[in-house]
Amino acid sequence: MSDETIRGGPMAWMARHGVAPNLLMLILLVGGFLAARRIKQEVFPDFQLDIVQITVAYPGSSPEEIERGIILSIEEAVRGLDGVKEVTAVAREGVGVVRAELFESANAQKVYQDIRQEVDRIRTFPEDAEEPDVTLLERRRQVLTVEVYGEVGEWALRQTVEMVRDRLLSDPEITQAELVGVRNYEVHIEVPEENLRAYGLTLEGIARRVAATALELPGGKIETRGGEILLRMTERREWAKEFAEIPIITTPGGSVLRLDDIATVREGFEDTDHLGTYDGVRAMGIAVYRVADQTPIGVSRAVRRVMAELEPELPPGVHYAIRRDMSEIYRERLELLLRNAALGLTLVMLLLGLFLEARLAFWVGMGIPVSFLGAFLFLPGAGVTINMVSMFAFIVSLGIVVDDAIVIGENVYAYRQQGLGPIEAAIRGAREVAVPVSFSILTNIVAFLPLLSVPGVMGKIWRVIPLVVITVFSISWLEALFILPSHLAHTHSGGR
Repeated sequence: MSDETIRGGPMAWMARHGVAPNLLMLILLVGGFLAARRIKQEVFPDFQLDIVQITVAYPGSSPEEIERGIILSIEEAVRGLDGVKEVTAVAREGVGVVRAELFESANAQKVYQDIRQEVDRIRTFPEDAEEPDVTLLERRRQVLTVEVYGEVGEWALRQTVEMVRDRLLSDPEITQAELVGVRNYEVHIEVPEENLRAYGLTLEGIARRVAATALELPGGKIETRGGEILLRMTERREWAKEFAEIPIITTPGGSVLRLDDIATVREGFEDTDHLGTYDGVRAMGIAVYRVADQTPIGVSRAVRRVMAELEPELPPGVHYAIRRDMSEIYRERLELLLRNAALGLTLVMLLLGLFLEARLAFWVGMGIPVSFLGAFLFLPGAGVTINMVSMFAFIVSLGIVVDDAIVIGENVYAYRQQGLGPIEAAIRGAREVAVPVSFSILTNIVAFLPLLSVPGVMGKIWRVIPLVVITVFSISWLEALFILPSHLAHTHSGGR
């Protein structure tokens, strides 16, 4: 290699000028550290499922009736829409569910609106079928579940679990929590047959009367000089005592026959086969979710703090337990990554320091924090967060990321042993292996590229791995060719 070749080129310039490489390393380390503190943390990657679900309830119907009266009509309406890839349906007793999977290239919001409009145009649904519920499915980011259980009545347990949910939501670090494993409230109205005959009434007539006096409807607006007056009919009733006051018959003389005069009105729960238990006793749960920039560990810590404060206030015989805490898995994966990074850094420095020299080992080992922290400067732009999958990708990268730096450092050390000066040895050693090191890194990058083309939901999950690996390898490549030679060029050892 001629002297002219040694003097020219970006690698030689970076090796001779220590300010630029140190400044670049500082940007990657400090900038990456600050970016890592602000990057979103979640258990699994957040993504849209690209599935539109249409649910239609038809109480009291069989699966065959659901298929004939609901499923076939919806399938015919949505199957030919642009952007719909596949339509699947499930007919169960009392409800039909149709799922339309969308193409990845389709505009999910537009296709969702198209499907909603087509379903609204259907006029062949059975008369007793409820309004269709059209939803664009998204992943819910659940962190944990709080189970409230005890050998108490269902009504008392429901009031307790609602109180616990309200206390959780009052904490500023908890934004979203909802009840799971509970039965919906219902008002039961039981009219004896003899009362119907005595007053010449029918169940259908009473039902219409109850429905007509239990509404909450907008009534438009009135323009006045002082502004607009909004009209609203507020006859909504929720509790049994409110329904009991509904007038059923009003005589010309002013006598009123109310609902509780002819019927038993009471609160209860819907009749369902689903029942939640914990440790063999009746239980109701509260699912707590992470939203926005909240972290799984932060949400879990807040829930445990609130529940510890709330435990003395629980009724006798009522207890709580925290289940499916995903933050524990997240914390274990994070600790594994940090532990492996520390172990790998220690082994690299120890072995290189033992067989080569300590200063060289230090600068080669710096490739790990520089590459990892530097990656955080670019990962948010690619839509990558800190989650279980991305941390797995960092662990995969950990065993490969300093290979190029070790090769360059060893070659520079060999030239130093031959008597060359630090700068000349650094330039010659780095340039001699620059091509094989580059092809080695490119080979590793190409090996992970196919994961970017995995289709469907799994593709949205696994695409995080190549994005992380490619970013880390690219920064490692930059660090090995332009930052490391400068540090080795200005490292004096052995009296040279």
